[in-house]
Amino acid sequence: MEPLKFAPPPPAPLAERMRPQTLDDVVGQESLLGPGAPLRTLIERDMVQAVLFWGPPGTGKTTIGRIIAERSGAAFVHLSAALTGVKDVRKVLDESQQRFRSEGRRDLLFLDEIHRFNRAQQDVLLTYLEEGSILFIGATTENPSFALTSALLSRSQLFCFELLGDEAIAKLVRRALAAEDGLGGRIRLQDSALQTLIAFADGDARRVLTILELAASTATGDVIDSAGIERAVQRKGLRYDRSGDQHYDLISALHKSVRNSDPDAALYWLARILEGGEDPRFVARRLIRMASEDVGLADPQGLSQAVAAWHAVEWLGVPECDLALAQAVVYLACAPKSNALYAGLGRAKRDVRERTAEPVPLHLRNAPTRLAKDLGHGAGYLYAHDFDEALTPMTCLPPALEGTSYYRPTSQGDEAKIAARLRRWRQIVAKQRAEQSERLAE
Repeated sequence: MEPLKFAPPPPAPLAERMRPQTLDDVVGQESLLGPGAPLRTLIERDMVQAVLFWGPPGTGKTTIGRIIAERSGAAFVHLSAALTGVKDVRKVLDESQQRFRSEGRRDLLFLDEIHRFNRAQQDVLLTYLEEGSILFIGATTENPSFALTSALLSRSQLFCFELLGDEAIAKLVRRALAAEDGLGGRIRLQDSALQTLIAFADGDARRVLTILELAASTATGDVIDSAGIERAVQRKGLRYDRSGDQHYDLISALHKSVRNSDPDAALYWLARILEGGEDPRFVARRLIRMASEDVGLADPQGLSQAVAAWHAVEWLGVPECDLALAQAVVYLACAPKSNALYAGLGRAKRDVRERTAEPVPLHLRNAPTRLAKDLGHGAGYLYAHDFDEALTPMTCLPPALEGTSYYRPTSQGDEAKIAARLRRWRQIVAKQRAEQSERLAE
């Protein structure tokens, strides 16, 4: 009987084969790993104890963790908070604690996606970090200020990883093409294909090497052109998380571009949001807010445009509603701007919160019953339509707030007309009040 023959295991993915083994092999993150940079200094002096790595995927967080473990002589234990419970983490912590106490040697726990742990789960780490019985690296793609507890942040050093630049991505690609562990010089990229590859990478080292490997495996010859890269990718996978930093950062960029009257930037950020798969109803709601907060009465049609876009989203859905959203975005970006409504409401709310809640003046109170009338409700009320230009000398603010100005129209767009109208009305009312005072004095 012939012995069973097993096929050799497939090679590791190109991204894994090209993983840097030393600090000098790492591409990018010069602010952290360049000569004299803070993280490099800690690694070279073997002073890494508890650190947090915050940054997008594919920027080298796991690779640096492996290098730190290698230089420290520590066993590298990689766990993901998305797949692992506290029980598994505690087991690693306890084993490292025993080894530290008996042998003076520690493990390095690399806890990926640490933001997936809740507050109680994160607290499990604290005692071990204070004791120093384990080397610890927590990696997250979410803002640590929101995702991690203050206790964990205070016990760790935070390092921010950035997306790799185009030059760094190009260097990775050329290294992978030439290296024996990579593609071994068997494949050549046209210059245009390299630029296409860089565009698809979005600063992610793992992504670019995965695309390159797929394009090489499907190539019909030894030269890859732009079309070959596009065939391998099919569709660009945008970095977007509907509940994470990208969600808030991109809508912030859209809002601020509209406020800054930049329709080109506003359309770009809108496209990024929609292509990332965001719910268009969320975008429509934010546009309604922008229309009142940043355009206001400088162009009252801005709110109508935004509400119309909301209706288009509800009636049409994706992708037919995209153009309606784009129309509202461009309209608001090109409209005259005023935050007078936003500022005025803010001033009024501040007075409501910080001052005594003044009673409604008697002449403004409702008087639906005889008792209310007997108590003076409605007494002295002046019906505006009985007066020229529908203006009366009556005051409508409580006496303690009389003369307070909340809404202060600007000179932008239609609001300039409103400002002129209010000035004229105030002059008429001032004259009416002066005449009323004269009559009362007689």
